[in-house]
Amino acid sequence: MIGLELRRMVRNRRTVVFTLVMPAVFFLLFGTNASARTERVGGGNVTGYILISMAVYGAMLATTSGGAMVSIERAAGWSRQLRLTPLRPAAYVAVKLILAMIIGAVSVVVAFAVGAFGGAELPAQAWVACGLLAWVCALVFAAFGLFMGYLLPSENVMQILGPVLAVLSFAGGLFVPVDSMGDTFATIAKFTPVYGVGEIARYPLTHHGNLWAAALNVIVWTALFSAGAMWRFRRDTARV
Repeated sequence: MIGLELRRMVRNRRTVVFTLVMPAVFFLLFGTNASARTERVGGGNVTGYILISMAVYGAMLATTSGGAMVSIERAAGWSRQLRLTPLRPAAYVAVKLILAMIIGAVSVVVAFAVGAFGGAELPAQAWVACGLLAWVCALVFAAFGLFMGYLLPSENVMQILGPVLAVLSFAGGLFVPVDSMGDTFATIAKFTPVYGVGEIARYPLTHHGNLWAAALNVIVWTALFSAGAMWRFRRDTARV
């Protein structure tokens, strides 16, 4: 089932290009100026810091869009057909999450490849650690996309989620460091699903932040979105 779903997703060229190209373009636009290349952060430079943030953003877009594709299956009646099979809701959710994470991994690799030629400087171990953490923690947005796919209509699911992810990225400190926000906004940021992912992914470079709070943020939001997706799956197919 994972193989079939992956081939179907790859055929959707617009989604693939959007999730792979946009983060790389943002990095080239905002992270490759002379001041970013010369200013130091941790063991690297600001360009490397921005690269990690853009890799996280790319993984968010990729995993969310991968999960949200379930809305198309709902419109076609495929999810109800699956309820006639022995496939359990938890297994169905797991397949969608795995599929979204595969696309998320490709997005992170593409962003880091562009960053390597775009002047990003990171310690050797940070290249690997930051990339892996950006990908693994994006699981929360795979669950988010799946949940939203059951709540929103198929014809405009990504048109809605795209701006939502951008707002969450600003509010969660992905595009603007939390330390530069006021106390009120910095407090709010810690309760957004983006905060934990960004903090964990950048930690191997900055060695700054509360890892326990960030990990708890990721775990709680992933559990909530996954539970919501299974609940909506059961409710959506209850008439079968």
